Amino acid sequence: MPSTPPPPATWRIDLPHSTAAVPVARALVRTALAEIAAADACDTAELLTAELVANAVEHTPPGSGIELVIELLPTGCHVEVHDADPSPPGDLTRPTGTEQPDPWQEHGRGLLLIRALSQECGHRPTESGKAVWFRLPARH
Repeated sequence: MPSTPPPPATWRIDLPHSTAAVPVARALVRTALAEIAAADACDTAELLTAELVANAVEHTPPGSGIELVIELLPTGCHVEVHDADPSPPGDLTRPTGTEQPDPWQEHGRGLLLIRALSQECGHRPTESGKAVWFRLPARH
């Protein structure tokens, strides 16, 4: 009987520049993490991925590309969202709890969530813009 091939190490998908990209990204993250039996991290990974994709849709020009990259690691996952805006997303390196968001402000809490719930996070420039990323352990 042939053995089942291992899951792909990296999943990539181009997403539409619309809010319809968010549920697509969430589903792909859940599917990818199921491949490595990382069910404990699925809810958090879905939430953080949704934040990254929603930010990319909101802060990049209509029609520009958005790519989701999920790398399955022996210890968990690394998720990146690539977009066409070269400007940094904000301070992902500030220690959690050092800021108090305005309770009336409608935006700005996504990065707080990403910093608070991920094992690591950050951003880096790419040829066409930037990549914003986070890492989660398989057991969260």
